[in-house]
Amino acid sequence: MPSIKPGIPKGTRDFLPQQMKQRLGVMKVIREVYEKHGFLPIETPAIENIETLMGKYGEEGDQLLFKILMRGAKAASGQCDLGLRYDLTVPLSRFVAMHQNEIGRIFKRYQMQPVYRADRPGHGRFREFYQCDIDMIGAPAPIPEIELLHAVSDVFKTLNFDKLAIHINDRRILRAMIAVAGIDEALETTAITAIDKLDKIGNDGVLKELAQRGIAPESAQKLLSLLEVKEDNAATLANMESIFANHEDAMNAIRELRIIVEASSAFDDGVKVRVSPELARGLNYYTGAIFEIQAEGLNSSIAGGGRYDHLIGMFSGRDIPAVGISLGFERICVIMQERGMFQDVESSVDVVVAPACAAALNAAFEFSSIARNLGFSAEVYPGFDKLAKQFKYANERKATFVAVFGEDELAQNTVTVKNMTTGEQKTMKIDEVESFMLRKMS
Repeated sequence: MPSIKPGIPKGTRDFLPQQMKQRLGVMKVIREVYEKHGFLPIETPAIENIETLMGKYGEEGDQLLFKILMRGAKAASGQCDLGLRYDLTVPLSRFVAMHQNEIGRIFKRYQMQPVYRADRPGHGRFREFYQCDIDMIGAPAPIPEIELLHAVSDVFKTLNFDKLAIHINDRRILRAMIAVAGIDEALETTAITAIDKLDKIGNDGVLKELAQRGIAPESAQKLLSLLEVKEDNAATLANMESIFANHEDAMNAIRELRIIVEASSAFDDGVKVRVSPELARGLNYYTGAIFEIQAEGLNSSIAGGGRYDHLIGMFSGRDIPAVGISLGFERICVIMQERGMFQDVESSVDVVVAPACAAALNAAFEFSSIARNLGFSAEVYPGFDKLAKQFKYANERKATFVAVFGEDELAQNTVTVKNMTTGEQKTMKIDEVESFMLRKMS
C-alpha cells in the first residue's frame, strides 16, 4: 500500500495537548462569564443551506463562502446547495426563526463553534477558526448593547487584559454621513465597505477605493472630513448633533450612543469607551450600533459586533430586534501566548498505576477507580512491561505518583506508591493511600 504524505489544508491547524488545555481554559472562562450574565448555550450545524448564507455578508463576504457541490448525479452540474457557516450570526437568525415558540420573546444566547472562510491564509488569518458569540434577541436598543459590552468587558478582565478600548458608532450615523457627503444612496453599501478599510489602507487608500467605486472626489473628501474624532466623547457627539440635526435616524442613534457611553462608568476601570465616527464594520446586516474592542498596544480588534434588526426577518417574515458581539478567540489566544499570559499547563496525569504482572490487572483498575473517586486523575499502564519501562512512561506523562501492584503487593493486599517528585516510596494498605497522596500533593 503506498504511503500518504501527511499534511493539512492551508489555513487550518493541529493543536497539541498543551495548546488544547490552554484553549479550553480560555473557553471555560468565556463560558462561565457569559452564563453569569444570563446567556444560554446553543449549537447550530457547520453546514447550512446555501440560500441561508448567500447575500448576508456583502460582496466580499459572499466571495469567501465555502460552497459544497451537489452530490450524486447532480455533482456534474457544478451547482452548490450547501455551504459551511461563515459566522455564527446568520445561523442564529435562522435558528431564531425556526424556534421562536421554544426560546421565548427575549432570548440571550452564547455560542462557541468554528466558522469557515475561503480566505487567503496568512499570519493570524485562518480558514477555520473559533468564534465565541453572545447575542440578545427581542429587545430594542440601547440596554442590550450595554449588557453585551459589560459581559465582554468582564471576560477580558477575567483573562487579565487590563486595558481595553471599546470603539462604538452606529450605522444610522454612517448613512447620514454618506447622505451629507452627497453620495448616492445606491452607493451606500459600497462606501461603507471602503470606510471599513480605513485603519488598514489609510485616507489615501480609501479615497482611491471610493473613486474606483464610482464616488466623486469631492464627495469622498467630504465623507472623510466627517469621520473626524474630537478630543472626547462629549465633543464628538456634540459635533455629530450639529451636522445631523436634520437626520432623525442619526439623531436617535446619537442619543443611544450617549446612553451607552454614560452607562460604561459601571465597567471595569481599565475599560474606556470611545465614540469613533470612522468605525464602519463591513457586514451588510448591521442596522444600528456597531462596536469593536481593542487591547492596549494592538492595532487590530479582539472583538466586534453590532445591532441587526432586519436579519432575522429575512427568515421569519417579520423583523425582530437583535444585537450581538463576537470575540476573536484565535487572536485572543495568540496575544495571551505572546504576552506570556498563560499559566504553565502540563499534559500530565496524577497517578500512573503499574501492573507488574497479569494477575495484578484487576487490582490496578480497581485502584485507578479509587484514585479518581478521591479526585486524582489516574491511568493504568497498558501492558506488563518491566517496571523500569513503566516508570519511564510515568516520567513522560509527568505523573506525580506511580502505584505499583506486583506479586508481593497482591499477596499482602497492599500497594507501593512512589512520589515521582521527591523520590519517596512507601508500601501501604489501600486505605492509607489517600492521606499519603494528599499530604504529598499539598
